[in-house]
Amino acid sequence: MKLSAFLCSIFSGLLLWLAWPTMPLTPLVFIGFTPLLYLTEKVHHRGKYFGWIFFSLLIWNVATTWWVGNTTVPASGVFANSFNALLMSIPWLAYKNSRRRLPETMSYFALIVYWLTFELIHQTWELSWPWLVLGNAFALRPGWIQWYQFTGASGGTLWVLLANITIYQVWKRARIHDLSWGQLLRREIWKPAAIILLPLLCSVFIHPTPDNPAQKIGVVVVQPNIDPYDEKFTASSVMQQLEKFIRLSESKADSNTRYIVWPETALFPQGAWEHQLNYQPEIQAIRRMLQRYPKAKVITGAVTMKQYREPEEVPATARRMEDGTAWEPFNTALQIDTSQNIQVYHKYELVPGVELIPYVRYLSFMQTLALDFGGITGGYGRTPGVTLLTNPADSINIFPTICYESVFSDYVADHTKSGADLLMVITNDGWWGRTEGHRQHLQYARIRAIETRKWVVRSANTGISAVIDPAGNVYQPQPYWEEAVFKADVTPRREQTFYVRNGDLLSKGAVIFCILLLVHAFISRFIPGLRHAENNG
Repeated sequence: MKLSAFLCSIFSGLLLWLAWPTMPLTPLVFIGFTPLLYLTEKVHHRGKYFGWIFFSLLIWNVATTWWVGNTTVPASGVFANSFNALLMSIPWLAYKNSRRRLPETMSYFALIVYWLTFELIHQTWELSWPWLVLGNAFALRPGWIQWYQFTGASGGTLWVLLANITIYQVWKRARIHDLSWGQLLRREIWKPAAIILLPLLCSVFIHPTPDNPAQKIGVVVVQPNIDPYDEKFTASSVMQQLEKFIRLSESKADSNTRYIVWPETALFPQGAWEHQLNYQPEIQAIRRMLQRYPKAKVITGAVTMKQYREPEEVPATARRMEDGTAWEPFNTALQIDTSQNIQVYHKYELVPGVELIPYVRYLSFMQTLALDFGGITGGYGRTPGVTLLTNPADSINIFPTICYESVFSDYVADHTKSGADLLMVITNDGWWGRTEGHRQHLQYARIRAIETRKWVVRSANTGISAVIDPAGNVYQPQPYWEEAVFKADVTPRREQTFYVRNGDLLSKGAVIFCILLLVHAFISRFIPGLRHAENNG
């Protein structure tokens, strides 16, 4: 059994890796968990079971997201992958425990509930890492998941789990009853086939409503290709970088351009005070450029700092100057035009360990421990700025997701519900080099487009910049690690999908059932009649 458990663990991890974007073998995700279902039945020692499950999930994590270690502290990647595999093991341990108390079918239901609950928690707490949400596996296949406009990526998670459970059950029955291939095809194969094919069939008939050609607007997307390690955060090159941004922008802008989009932290890599933004030479240079394009606005990433004058405004994570003044730095998106009104959006979903020390308000001595990625160190604040970047003259509202935020289904949907007509992703994916990291990040934006049925405009410092339509199709992707600029027509869209209006109902329902299952598990410890022997399934 030891050898078969070892092989099952490796096989499951490899299947999930091969199924993950941007690998081309997406259908393997429908059997990726079947070896773990087998292990759950055959390995009875809890410690050994945990070891094999953790080993399998660690393989998946390392093979898929090893590039998170591309930092100034490579050991951080080892910790991140190991910690995430550990967290992923918890739903499987809970499922194993449920098999002792529930009939087989109910224990499978419990696995689905536990995993969906885990994914929801993993998108809402400060140790968040939703990169490997199972529904993200279909990012390369937007034609398969047009129904995400109703369920979000959690619908894909449910699809994956149901398919794995059904396929495993068919395999198990075939072994128990010694079914021939003919009997298998007649009696059993229709079950997994239905589960896999029905969502695909639904996608054939679900499409976004057509764009109104009269509402199209022109955008210019800049990809400056500034090395984040050696050039980006060098103070002496700040104005040279600005000159590059302006040069590239003007090479494509025209009288019909509505938005010029620059990437994350394009301005003020060393930080600028928000109450002094109008006096910054960079802002003044941008306004001089915009005078030649009076309809245009610049949406750009920046590093800004905010002072708090009133005691009741000071967040627990604020820092203190020598004179006692409270302040915070922010990873920011700015909307700049020729007026004196600069709209300021603060990134909220911060990368744990890099931009955010989780729960630092309880552990203030750890404030300075965030990894150094250039610019301001010690982590960013989360005090909200504006919800959307508004343009009353054109009746357009923009939600400017900054880098990591674009991976959060519910967060993007919630801001879209506030009235966003267009999504923008401003990011700096140069940290990860030529790995799957920047490719996966682009593909996940396709899911956000489908969930919200909005156009997505993506400006990435080193690539891949592109625009994505509401059906998830990518246009004008720019080569990675090359300077580029392009213009495109996109359409602001006011319609809101079922998912945007109602949120992640699947995961919220799973949380309710999870609570009920945990209550049942607690009560069953004292009422023997509620127990259910694992082998009775």
